[in-house]
Amino acid sequence: MNFWQLLRHPRLSRLLLVRWIGQATDGIFQGALATFVLFSPERQASALNAALAFAVVLLPYSIIGPFVGTVLDRVSRQRALLISNFSRALDLLLIALLVFTGRTGLELTVLVLVAFGLNRLILAATSAGLPLLVDQPNLISANAMAVTGGSVFLVLGGGLGLGLRKIFDSFATANHVDAYLIIAASCGYALASITAMRLRKLEIGPLEAERKPASLTQGFVELREGWKFLGVHVDAMRGIIANGFQRGGLTALTLVGLMLERNTFNDPNQPEAGLSGLALAFSIAGIGIVLGALIAPFGVKKYGRHTWMRTMMYLSVLGPLPLAIWGTEATLFLAAFLTSLFGQSFKVTNDALVQSKINDYYRGRVFAVYDVLVNAAIVSGGIIAALLLSDSGQGWQVPTLVSVIYLMTAIRLLRRGKFLPPSK
Repeated sequence: MNFWQLLRHPRLSRLLLVRWIGQATDGIFQGALATFVLFSPERQASALNAALAFAVVLLPYSIIGPFVGTVLDRVSRQRALLISNFSRALDLLLIALLVFTGRTGLELTVLVLVAFGLNRLILAATSAGLPLLVDQPNLISANAMAVTGGSVFLVLGGGLGLGLRKIFDSFATANHVDAYLIIAASCGYALASITAMRLRKLEIGPLEAERKPASLTQGFVELREGWKFLGVHVDAMRGIIANGFQRGGLTALTLVGLMLERNTFNDPNQPEAGLSGLALAFSIAGIGIVLGALIAPFGVKKYGRHTWMRTMMYLSVLGPLPLAIWGTEATLFLAAFLTSLFGQSFKVTNDALVQSKINDYYRGRVFAVYDVLVNAAIVSGGIIAALLLSDSGQGWQVPTLVSVIYLMTAIRLLRRGKFLPPSK
């Protein structure tokens, strides 16, 4: 099937709609949260605070990741989508109340962790349900469409949030605007929950044969089994680790862009200008993401997965260098485009490589390892960048370090003598 045929697939389209409504809503929620925590004039944003915010967002993915597959093999995935989205809508109403009153303490952190923890379960449920809706030849295309489409809707949601902000700004204070946006996001998650009702209870699994007995330790057992499985398929393991380095570098550059737009390219006392600049950078990155996903199948067909991934990692070296040399807003946008373009093409190809190595029994186990390794790299990239970065965001150190890490990853981890199909 081609893209349009998959999009019109009567069963797949229902699942994609749940996922994409949720991810568009993520764009509204994350934009409001970032503004409240990092772009409010009364709160001085530092690189370390921004890195810690990244860690808070990703912590649920790393901690809950090993157990998500265990849960989704035991309960209706449709019910998981419905209940998780509804619970997230209620959770955001509590977050909106705290934001409305300007409270940034432990209670806000806990509620944000709950929101992103539920998001991990939702994304995993949609991914786990895909193989039951499309046949094997179309699975990778459907998966790439779900992930890339989700990234596009995340950016679109951020843009919608900016539009709503301009409306709310006319009659509310900054904290109240953020609260109203979070309430709007709550409505979006409620809509995703309602949309999930269009799926039948067991339409996206688990099938009776897939169900396993409950066990509190099963998550750790499956994580260990996934690690052992990857130990046999070394090219898949190298691809996952390389993807972690790529995503960690992307997080470091995101932190650079955030601080530059917040404190250097715009007046820190006018957060709307900084937020608009950051949103434009993300939009340009979104274009790169879409193009990266589109060119991957052609590159793989012509050169093979391993050569294409190696080439994409080498080309990723180029993205941060203009930012390191000139440090202007134009070079920030260029870095966002190039790094997202080559990084997404690498990721889509690597996902297909990993999927091609895994039989159904090990699928959840291997992707649990994938999640933990990549998210740990993302958090590490943010924290390392924060330790090197000034609050202005200026300096050649972080972009240069990212380029060096990409280069070493291509030369050492993906070198031709080690990163090859097993038959070669």
